Amino acid sequence: MYKIFLGLGSNVGDKIENIKKAIFFLKKHITDIQIAPFYISKAIGYENQENFINTVLKGYTVLSPLELLDFTKSVEKKVGRVYRFHWGPREIDIDILFFDNLVIDMENLKIPHPRLHERDFVLVPLKDLDENFIHPIFNKTVKELNKDLKIKSIIDKLD
Repeated sequence: MYKIFLGLGSNVGDKIENIKKAIFFLKKHITDIQIAPFYISKAIGYENQENFINTVLKGYTVLSPLELLDFTKSVEKKVGRVYRFHWGPREIDIDILFFDNLVIDMENLKIPHPRLHERDFVLVPLKDLDENFIHPIFNKTVKELNKDLKIKSIIDKLD
């Protein structure tokens, strides 16, 4: 079994319901799921859109990294993701943040997520789940990465 962390976000429609649907479908191949609290964050890239609801999922899978990528893309489709444009609004966005301690640098798959250390909307909920998880490239804990973070987009934690 591989320990994985996934980032989930939505800023279209019923955002919380979209994330809950995605988690339901993800349970098919991910076990022992833990979910961080939900946070509201500003959109990045194309900023003229609604705020996001974000969380991080921790779990275990027997899927390979490429199988997990295909699976998460199929879950996005099941939840109803529609591609509009790069950095555009999303019904659901699922990113593979970490896959055990693997480092993968392929054209269509980069693990750990390449901009993870710049995104508080990922690092803050990730810290809620496992602040001592060590980033395999930076060799820093999630807690340390949070302290190093300069960009702030989190607006509020949802109860």
